[in-house]
Amino acid sequence: MIGLNTVAVYVLQTLGSLYLLIVLLRFVLQLVRANFYNPLCQFVVKATQPLLKPLRRIIPSLFGLDMSSLVLAILVQLALMALTLLLTYGTTGNPLQLLIWSLIGVTALFLKIFFWAMIISIILSWVAPGSHNPGAELVNQICEPALAPFRRIVPNLGGLDLSPIFAFLVLKLIDMLVINNLAVMTMMPEILRLLM
Repeated sequence: MIGLNTVAVYVLQTLGSLYLLIVLLRFVLQLVRANFYNPLCQFVVKATQPLLKPLRRIIPSLFGLDMSSLVLAILVQLALMALTLLLTYGTTGNPLQLLIWSLIGVTALFLKIFFWAMIISIILSWVAPGSHNPGAELVNQICEPALAPFRRIVPNLGGLDLSPIFAFLVLKLIDMLVINNLAVMTMMPEILRLLM
């Protein structure tokens, strides 16, 4: 029976995390003002629309951002964590603590989206510079707002852009000093830290 629970947790975390990523990408794409005519953006919109449509009726936009997608990401993370705890320990625990853990998890994933988008952008700049592939354009649109402040500070050294190094450093410091410490302070179980 324990083996089946482990398999169920693995499948749940894999599929749930994938959908959570798509939902949070919907928020990020709107945040960075990505081109929603991009085929990948269209996929994200279609994958999240069934659950977002009823939420939009009760959750208003704030500062031009669709807050319903952020709330949906938190709810998906909360459900994912609750089911993981239920399958692992037989209980979901304190609902308020679960909500706090969900907020920490969504924030960690938010930072990871930018981290991995920058890695992909760097690799694409070496392999296919100036590519007009929809995926490459989307990655660049996600990275640009995160790199813009560093590009203003760090000069361009003859075609060598060092701004991603500083962006990686800031993202990693936030992850180490804020996200991980919050997870420890709120006594997040190790099984849930795997979702971050």
